[in-house]
Amino acid sequence: MTPHLSGIRQIAITVSDVEVALGFYRDALGLTFLFQPAAQLAFLDAGGIRLMLTTPQGAGAAGANSILYFTVQDIVSTQAALVARGATEERPPQFAARMPDHELWIGFLRDPDGNLVGLMEEKR
Repeated sequence: MTPHLSGIRQIAITVSDVEVALGFYRDALGLTFLFQPAAQLAFLDAGGIRLMLTTPQGAGAAGANSILYFTVQDIVSTQAALVARGATEERPPQFAARMPDHELWIGFLRDPDGNLVGLMEEKR
């Protein structure tokens, strides 16, 4: 049998304080809160992918994570609105690459622990 990965269902983000991070991802970014089974663990929905906020487990460290990239429409207005809601801007949206059928635009924010959060728009 050949293994087949069908897609990403959950992404874990290591944070120093789940309540502070929950405020950012829920209130500033507008993700849907799902549940919080413990003080050091919370789950949100990001377009069908579950986002798990957790304090460091084992060798994990807050602020030393992979980058999450969220797909948005009108990246310039969206990023400005997120900054107005409390996100820290790392880099304003800019053209990244010309693809055969669209332009890729990317901008970056930081969460309260310094994790990068990417925004991307495929402009057609």
